[in-house]
Amino acid sequence: MSLELTPHNQALVKGFQYHLQVEKGLAENSLIGYIGDISDFLKFAGLPAEEIESASVVDYFVNLQALGLVHSSIARKRSALKSFFDFLKSEEHTLKINFSQIPPVKTSQRLPDVLSIDEMIKLLESIPVTTPLDQRNRALLELMYASGLRISETINLTLHDLLWSEQAVRVMGKGRKQRIVPIAENSLDFINLYFHSGRPLLLKAKQNATFFLNRSGEKMSRMGVWKIINKLSLQAGISKKISPHTIRHSFATHLLEAGANLRVVQMLLGHVSINTTQIYTNIDTSFILKEHRLYHPRA
Repeated sequence: MSLELTPHNQALVKGFQYHLQVEKGLAENSLIGYIGDISDFLKFAGLPAEEIESASVVDYFVNLQALGLVHSSIARKRSALKSFFDFLKSEEHTLKINFSQIPPVKTSQRLPDVLSIDEMIKLLESIPVTTPLDQRNRALLELMYASGLRISETINLTLHDLLWSEQAVRVMGKGRKQRIVPIAENSLDFINLYFHSGRPLLLKAKQNATFFLNRSGEKMSRMGVWKIINKLSLQAGISKKISPHTIRHSFATHLLEAGANLRVVQMLLGHVSINTTQIYTNIDTSFILKEHRLYHPRA
């Protein structure tokens, strides 16, 4: 399944865009947001707009919520989709979708904690790079945010998993499923600094292929990473309670808010379900790299 709009859906979106621009006089920024939201959903659904059913919209929103997108953004997407399908109905297209079957977004629903882009950058830039441990901590958080890694994936990385020429990292995820994830360019500098400067000093004379090392030159523990993140967030003056999962959700949310394709974000995170495995197997790697570098704040 392609991640590009089919010619049929593309024509429908262009018709709606003309309607918003000429007949409704929608502002340019709002127009871009509407068209982006609609296009992403149509790529997610993978069907002609007339064939899409209400369950596909609900599934789309569930996926967005699971990745940490705030309710206000999901509500905006719901509004955009309703306007689009109302337009198609007014143009006498026969639709299967019924928005009365799609519940409104509940503002009271608790979503995963995320940092804003400003908070994330503040956290990263508050970490000095003076000592080997400083360099490790900066590289650790830069990589987690640059590539959306789980804590277990991060501490299990080896020297062989850093693909320097591709500016990417090889990750062994859940179910021993392997994926390649790009590293944002601005983060790569700090990872490179740790690799060449801080890591050899932590390693001392030991032999250890694990990439991130503790002060004894051994593999870091999950609790160790939790403590580091908690300490660094306090030092940065961030009042939110931050965990490794907060950084992962922030990675996903910032990409989605910037306009990255939902399927690509799921692929980057290693969220492969039974229903979407076939879709993922047909995603071109170059497309994933392009989406990551186009929309990641550190790219």
